[in-house]
Amino acid sequence: MGRPIRILLQTTIPTALDDWSIARFSLLSNLLRTIQDQSGQRLFEVTARDRDALGAPDSVLSTFDQGQFDQLWLFAVDIGNGLTPDDCNAITRFRDNGGGMLVTRDHMDLGSSICALGGVGAAHHFHTRNVDLNALQEVDDPYTTSILWPNFHSGANGDFQTIEVMAPSHPVLSNSQSPTGLIRYLPSHPHEGAVSAPPGQDARVIATGRSQTTGSVFNLAVAFESERGKGRALAESTFHHFADYNWNPGLGAPSFVTEPIGDALGRNPVAMGDVRRYARNIALWLANLPVH
Repeated sequence: MGRPIRILLQTTIPTALDDWSIARFSLLSNLLRTIQDQSGQRLFEVTARDRDALGAPDSVLSTFDQGQFDQLWLFAVDIGNGLTPDDCNAITRFRDNGGGMLVTRDHMDLGSSICALGGVGAAHHFHTRNVDLNALQEVDDPYTTSILWPNFHSGANGDFQTIEVMAPSHPVLSNSQSPTGLIRYLPSHPHEGAVSAPPGQDARVIATGRSQTTGSVFNLAVAFESERGKGRALAESTFHHFADYNWNPGLGAPSFVTEPIGDALGRNPVAMGDVRRYARNIALWLANLPVH
């Protein structure tokens, strides 16, 4: 193969020790760097960064359509002010020109600045922006009362959830080592966000979860296929599926995270294998490479 595929792991906040800065996604970054092709060459070159500052166009995101990267993994951890119009326009042009994107957020209004992204932004629903009028607007996580809907409780940080793969199964969810041939487990989180497939786009829900408090079924991931020259994209219900704290709670979390933690994921190598496989599959699929 030629040069490695260039992936940017990017948050929507400036670097802050007591927040969800990019340093808290180090296990994902290291995993992607280890993926090799059949000849033993590394497939991906990974850059991980936080945005420059709030309130002004970011030096990288505002020019993202100029060819520095092949994929953007965007972790929207802001309170609604994380992306400027210039950032959103350049990111939209990036996908319009064939770039691959993972865009993820969390509960309530956390990460709601991504609503301004073309196409993929419409898949993300928040408490006050792009509200899903077809969904129940009720609190699902009854334990952290300061967090309002959407906040689906799939389990404790550090544990894992059993997912349902929607038919036909999507390549992102394949796992040849699984007895079902599919990924069965993802990290759990006490309050996941809401995503759906926007009408008029080549997009569909590929996996769902189930609330551990109410039994409600909620969407975990929406896949956008290539259409009219656009790149592939994945809209994800929570960045906690990829955070160090959810893969290994011993690595810590910001001080404002107070929910009880679990340790089931770290004790279950099968579930942990699914989690790693999911991240690997996303990177391959976004690059239009075979997922096997």
